[in-house]
Amino acid sequence: MIIDHLGFAVSNYEESKTFFGKALAPLGISLITEVKGWAGLGKHGKPEFWFGQGGPASGQMHVAFVADSREQVRQFYAAALEAGAKDNGAPGIRAHYHPDYYGAFVIGPDGHNIEAVCHQPEA
Repeated sequence: MIIDHLGFAVSNYEESKTFFGKALAPLGISLITEVKGWAGLGKHGKPEFWFGQGGPASGQMHVAFVADSREQVRQFYAAALEAGAKDNGAPGIRAHYHPDYYGAFVIGPDGHNIEAVCHQPEA
């Protein structure tokens, strides 16, 4: 990864914490810490994805999370929809990126386009 961490403001901290906690669990991503109203999620004890209460989103972002398998992409998509996300692209190949780009897209609580992607061929 070329970025150490990423953070942005959300309009409803508790709603976002619940949404991302459920949606990212299939990817092995969980809440690592909370600091001064900000949640840090990640793997292996390192928070890389941060959000905190800060009012309405000033613009929508696209955030893509690495999935280790296509099954994790499908699990992310199902968990995100169950957590209240809107569909923005069901799991599938996106060959216009490359032949093994398997991703799923949802719109989260603040309108951000959240994706899980696996770059590996089908196992």
